[in-house]
Amino acid sequence: MQNYISRGSLQIAEELSRFIEDEAIVGAQVDLDVFWDGFEKVLAEFVPKNKALLLKRDDLQQKIDRYCQHNPHYTLSEYKDFLHSIGYLLPQPAPFNISTQHVDPEIATMAGPQLVVPINNARYAINAANARWGSLYDALYGTDVISEENGARKQGPYNSVRGQKVIEHGRRWLDVAVPLAQGSHQDVVAYQLKNLTLECHFKDGSFTSLQDPNQLVGLIGKQEQPSAIILIHNGLHIELQFDPNHPVGSTDPSGLKDIVLEAALTTIMDCEDSVAAVDAQDKTLVYRNWLGLMKGTLSTSVQKGHRSITRKLNDDKTYTDLHGQACQLKGRSLMFIRNVGLLMSNDAILFNGEAIPEGIMDCVITSLIGKHDLLGNSPFANSNQNSIYIVKPKMHGPEEVAFSNSLFAQVEKLLGLKENTIKMGIMDEERRTSVNLSACIEAAKTRVVFINTGFLDRTGDEIHTSMHLGPFGLKGELKTLPWISAYEKDNVGHGLAAGLSGKAQIGKGMWPIPDHMAEMMTAKIQHPKTGANTAWVPSPTAATLHALHYHQVNVFDIQAALKSQHSNSLDDILTVPIKETDVNFDDETKTRELDNNVQGILGYVVRWVNQGIGCSKVPDINNVGLMEDRATLRISSQHIANWLLHGLVSESEVQASLNRMAKLVDQQNASDPEYISMCPDLDKSIAFEAANALIFDGINQPNGYTEPLLHEMRRKMKQQLAS
Repeated sequence: MQNYISRGSLQIAEELSRFIEDEAIVGAQVDLDVFWDGFEKVLAEFVPKNKALLLKRDDLQQKIDRYCQHNPHYTLSEYKDFLHSIGYLLPQPAPFNISTQHVDPEIATMAGPQLVVPINNARYAINAANARWGSLYDALYGTDVISEENGARKQGPYNSVRGQKVIEHGRRWLDVAVPLAQGSHQDVVAYQLKNLTLECHFKDGSFTSLQDPNQLVGLIGKQEQPSAIILIHNGLHIELQFDPNHPVGSTDPSGLKDIVLEAALTTIMDCEDSVAAVDAQDKTLVYRNWLGLMKGTLSTSVQKGHRSITRKLNDDKTYTDLHGQACQLKGRSLMFIRNVGLLMSNDAILFNGEAIPEGIMDCVITSLIGKHDLLGNSPFANSNQNSIYIVKPKMHGPEEVAFSNSLFAQVEKLLGLKENTIKMGIMDEERRTSVNLSACIEAAKTRVVFINTGFLDRTGDEIHTSMHLGPFGLKGELKTLPWISAYEKDNVGHGLAAGLSGKAQIGKGMWPIPDHMAEMMTAKIQHPKTGANTAWVPSPTAATLHALHYHQVNVFDIQAALKSQHSNSLDDILTVPIKETDVNFDDETKTRELDNNVQGILGYVVRWVNQGIGCSKVPDINNVGLMEDRATLRISSQHIANWLLHGLVSESEVQASLNRMAKLVDQQNASDPEYISMCPDLDKSIAFEAANALIFDGINQPNGYTEPLLHEMRRKMKQQLAS
C-alpha cells in the first residue's frame, strides 16, 4: 500500500513528498507551503479543463467513426465540410510571427542533431548530454559507414587497415567543411598556426591556408605546437586534435589523432514515450535524475572489464581565441524535458481523492527543478538565456496547446518565474494538430521554440482516426503515400510562415535502425535538405555522423528559399491512406505482415511490462535491431485492430501469430539474464496478456494510445514481483 502525506486537498505519495521537501525545493527559492498551496490551486483550475479536453477528443472521434461508417464513399470536399461542422478542422489564423524571446542559440540559430533519451536511465541521460561533442574517428571506425572490405574488419584489436580508411574518410570530409585555398587535406603533412592564420603544409614544402580564413577560431595549447585547433562551419565547431605519440596520431604525418565534431546540440530528456513510469516510485526516479542534470550532480558507475568508471557531465571546453583571449565552448547538449501528455493520470499525487493528470504534475515539478539552472545552482549552465524548455507531446489541436500555454503561465507564477520563462516544444504527431498546425503555433506564439513531426505516432493516430472507413494497406506502404510527405512538408511550411527560422527548431523524426549507419547517412541528409534545423538520432555515435549532414547543407539558406514557396497541402493530408482495391492480400503476404506486427508488439511489450524498459533496441522478425518505444507499438497494434475490424485477418489467425511470435521473442532474448520468458505458460504471462489486450481492444483505446493498458499491466507485474 502507498503511504500518503496530506496537505489540504492533496495527498502526496510519501516517497515523492520527501524528494520534493528534502531535495527538489532546497535552494529553489520557493517556500514549501507556498509550493503545495499553489500546486493545489493549479490543480483546482486545470484538472476540470484537462478532463473536458479529453471528453472532447472522445466526442470528436465518435462523430468521425459514425461519419466513416455511414459515408464510406464521401468526397473530400464533403469530408472537409463535416470536419469543419464538428469543430475538428478550424479556420486558418491570419498571418502572424512568433514572438518568443530569450532562446538559446542551440535552438534558434544553430542547426544540428537532437537526441531523445529516457530520463530514468542515468547512464543514457549523461551520455546524451555529453554527446555535444563526438569523435568522428570513433564513429567511423565502429560503424558500417566504413566497409570491412579488403581487410578492414572492425572486430578485435585496433586494425591499422581500417584505421587508415577512417583517416582518409575524415580528411575527405574536411575538404567539404573547411576546404583549403589550394589542394586537399588528404595531402597535408603539417598544420601550423602563424600570424593568426592556419598554414597547411604539403610534402613538397609548399603550403596553403583555408579557403575561408574566418573558419579558424582558436586553439588549445601553445601556438607553436597546439594540442587542438578549433574551426567553425555552418555554425558548428570542429576540433582537430593532435598528438604524434597517440596510436592514431603516430600514423598520421601531421600528428592528427582525431577530428571531434560539435554534434548533439540539443537533447530531449524524456518522461514520456521512452519511459515506463507508472507510480510514485518510478516518477520520483524520473524527477531525481532531472534534478541531477539541472544541478550537475548526476553520475553513474559503469563497469569496464575490471575497472569501474564514473560517468558525469562534461566540463566546458576552454580554448584561446586568435587574440589570445580565453574562451569557452559549451561541453554539453542543451537539455529539453519532455513531459507527459494530457491523457494519463498518476496516483503519485491525489487531488480530492483522485489521481491527478500526469502532465500537470510533470509541468509543475520539472519546472521547479529547472529553476535550479536559472539560479546558478549548478557548475554547468543548461540555458544561458534563463529559459526552461519543455516538450509537450500528443496535443490534439490548438485548444490543447492553449491549455498547455495557460498551464505554463500559472506554473511560472507559482514558482516566481518571469513570464514566458518556460518555453514550449509542440509535437506535431496527431492529425488534429497537423491539420490545424498554424493555429496550434499561434496558441503558444510567445513561448514556442520547437515543432517536430513524429511519423510513428502520427501514423498510429491516422489509423485510429479513420479506423471505420476501411482497411489500411501494408504498414511499409503507408510512408510512401502522399499524405505523409504532405504532412512533413506542411510542418516545415507552417513553421516558416510563422517565423520560426532563427527563433525556434523545426524538427524531424528518429532514425530507427541504430546499427545501420551507412544507410542513415544516405537517407537522413533529406532532413536538413527539407528545411529542418534538427532531427532525431538514436545514439551519440549517430549524432556525430548526422552532424556531417549539417556541414553539407546550410539549413538556414534552405529555409530562406522555402519560405516563399509554401503551399498548403491540406487536401493530401486529409486523404486517408486506406486500401481501396486489392484488399485481399495473398496468404503469404498477410501472414508476413501479421507476424511482423505481432513480433514487434511482443518484443517491446515484454520488456516494458516485465522489466520496466520503456525504450530499447528490439530485434525485429529478421533480427535487425530497431529502436522501439510506445509510438511504434501504437502503429502495430492499431494496424492489426484495423485488419481485424475489416475482416482481413481473423481472431484465430492473430492468436496463432501471437503464440508463434512469443516463442521467437523468448528465443531472441535468451541471452538476457534479466529477461522473464512468456513461454511456456502464456496464460500466466502478464506481458502476453498486455499484447493481446492492445490488439483485441485496440479500437476502444482512446485515440489508439497504448499507455492505459501498459500502465495497468506494468503495475500488475510490479505487484507480482513484490509478492
